[in-house]
Amino acid sequence: MKKALAFCAAMMATATAASAQHAITFPFDGSFEDATFAVENAIINRGLVIDYTSHVGEMLNRTAEDVGAGDAEPIFDNADIYLFCSAAMSRRVMEADPMNIVHCPYSIFVMEMDGQVLLGHRDYPDGPMQEVEAVLDAIILEARGQ
Repeated sequence: MKKALAFCAAMMATATAASAQHAITFPFDGSFEDATFAVENAIINRGLVIDYTSHVGEMLNRTAEDVGAGDAEPIFDNADIYLFCSAAMSRRVMEADPMNIVHCPYSIFVMEMDGQVLLGHRDYPDGPMQEVEAVLDAIILEARGQ
């Protein structure tokens, strides 16, 4: 029984580490509101249009009781995800591999937990998708004032 529990604990730790590896995050020195404003502007400054803003934090708080987590602590203090696309960049990466469609639209998240604000995006595979990752990094760096 102890071996089974130890194995389960190890698998959970591995799963947590693996899922964290799928995101690239950057700390933001400022409020959540300042971070969302900066990200929105950095996206728009590149001539891109934000197709949708997902207010994930609000949704999780609003639906907590409905999914049986009524008294649970909130996961995020705040969390938004910005979805957008670049026709030119998408054409290039999908000409290289049509299955890169799975990565579109692109997104940047802003999250606040325990008073710490983070900006980030998913970690894309090596190859043509690194162009997308570089643009997302540049947007985040601009939002951070770098």
